[in-house]
Amino acid sequence: MEAIVLAGGLGTRLRQTVPDLPKPMAPIAGRPFLEILLSMLAGKRFARVVISLGYMSEKIISHFGASYRGMELVYEIDPLPLGTGGAIRAALARCTADHAFVFNGDTYIDLDTEALERYWQIKKNPLIVVRKVKETARFGCVELRDGRVTAFLEKGRDGCGLINAGCYVLPTDALDEFPMGKPFSIESDYFVRNAQSIRFDGFVYSGRFIDIGVPDDYALAQSELAGL
Repeated sequence: MEAIVLAGGLGTRLRQTVPDLPKPMAPIAGRPFLEILLSMLAGKRFARVVISLGYMSEKIISHFGASYRGMELVYEIDPLPLGTGGAIRAALARCTADHAFVFNGDTYIDLDTEALERYWQIKKNPLIVVRKVKETARFGCVELRDGRVTAFLEKGRDGCGLINAGCYVLPTDALDEFPMGKPFSIESDYFVRNAQSIRFDGFVYSGRFIDIGVPDDYALAQSELAGL
């Protein structure tokens, strides 16, 4: 299996806590978060990872080099911020398989990737991992009907519901309609705009979900992810 890890964000919300590191390298119980994430992917038998970089890219490249725990590491460096969509578009062009898993470099989500892979092989539709939370206001809400994502509701709505967990399985040609090197949002410009015309499957995940880009969750990760 092949993965993309988005690790090029500026990390402005965490800058005060870790001013001299890119966000994915923020220390968690003495280890860079990205090391924890890549270790998880290696344990799930990923063979190749394309890491999308931008801010302080050299610190990530010098730490990991060309491989990690048997996985080939490929770096896609974006000289200008491309947004989530532009970064994924560029990274997909570096993939060798017909599909790739996409992970955020600041989010811990311990998926059953083999189950997702089996689902992909049957359906082969773009897939969004969704998670039920008690409060959706910070994230926005996803509507799911018969396994299909039918709508995306804006942030600010209170209450329990499903959210986009920021993890996807995409065919490598999914974003070919967008020009290379141009910024866009995977969420609003691809998923929201095409929700009625393209079938996006939803895979419900109920496990651990920690976004270290938020200071409170970063503090929580120090204990929750210790020892991984």
